[in-house]
Formats: sequence, structure tokens, C-alpha cells
Amino acid sequence: MKILQQAQEMQGKFAKVQEELAQQTVTAASGGGMVTVEANGQGTVRSIRIDHSVVNPSDVEMLEDLVLVAVTEAQKKAQKIQQAEMGKLAGGMSLPFKLPF
Repeated sequence: MKILQQAQEMQGKFAKVQEELAQQTVTAASGGGMVTVEANGQGTVRSIRIDHSVVNPSDVEMLEDLVLVAVTEAQKKAQKIQQAEMGKLAGGMSLPFKLPF
């Protein structure tokens, strides 16, 4: 019975952490700030800002690369926040699995 209660408490804390992560914001940029990506703490991209000077119809590949780099960096930052928050929840224990968000 005690294990079930502890599991329910952990589930509640986990849900709270997810809500808190959804409210946090991370920002990443590429190309010297020409492309900026904003994501929440869960890694969900909220916005992408592109400076008009990098929009060149004859070089779409460069713009694609800049967007990819900025999105990837924002998601890495979000993952670090997730790991830190889950580490607090787990009492500093190392989690042997990937987080589901």
C-alpha cells in the first residue's frame, strides 16, 4: 500500500514538473543571431524568427541549415533543463532512461 502511495506521489510530482517545464522558455540562435528559435522547457518550438537578410531564394540551403542549428540547440537546452528538474525530483539519482517529453 505504501509503495502505491509513493508511486502516486511521484506521478503527481512528475506532472507538476511537466507543467513547470511547459512554462519555461529557452532561446537559441544561429548565424550570429540571424535565426532565433524559442522553445519551452519540454523542447516544443514556440517561435522562429528569421532576419530578412538571410532570406535568399538562390541559397535556401543556408537558411535551412541555420534553422536546423537553432532548433537543435533550443532542444538541447530544453533537455538540459528537463534533466536538471528530473534530477531534483529523483533526489539526485541518475535516471537510466530517456524522458518521455
